[in-house]
Amino acid sequence: MEIRFMTVDDLDAVMEIEHCSFSIPWTREAFYNEIEQNHLSTYLVVEDGESIAGYCGVWLVVDEAHITNVAVLPDYRGKGLGEALMKGIMEIAKEVGARVMTLEVRVSNEAAKGLYRKMGFQDGGIRRRYYSDNQEDALVMWVNL
Repeated sequence: MEIRFMTVDDLDAVMEIEHCSFSIPWTREAFYNEIEQNHLSTYLVVEDGESIAGYCGVWLVVDEAHITNVAVLPDYRGKGLGEALMKGIMEIAKEVGARVMTLEVRVSNEAAKGLYRKMGFQDGGIRRRYYSDNQEDALVMWVNL
């Protein structure tokens, strides 16, 4: 497994992962803009040979880092790839001076919450009816870097 920065050439694989992972997937254009135009964003992918198995993105704003998304193909879940991606993003955030990292996660997503807690994240609050597909609440989590 290799972790590296996401490129435009990765978008076909990223879109496959996105559609397998989220009920309201981001568009290809959204990822393109994140990679090519948003100077605040950084995205990593994890490769298994020549196949991309997962990705993670972050916005780095002054001394704060906000995880935008983390996703791994279903066949690769539970194998530590999400954790490896998060560790990589956390290191990048520290290197550029971020002091805190935050994210939102569906209150029902126990697997993700478990990973984030393992990484040191703490519960911060609830964003009521945050997800537009089913009005589910989001748990805001944060960690000091």
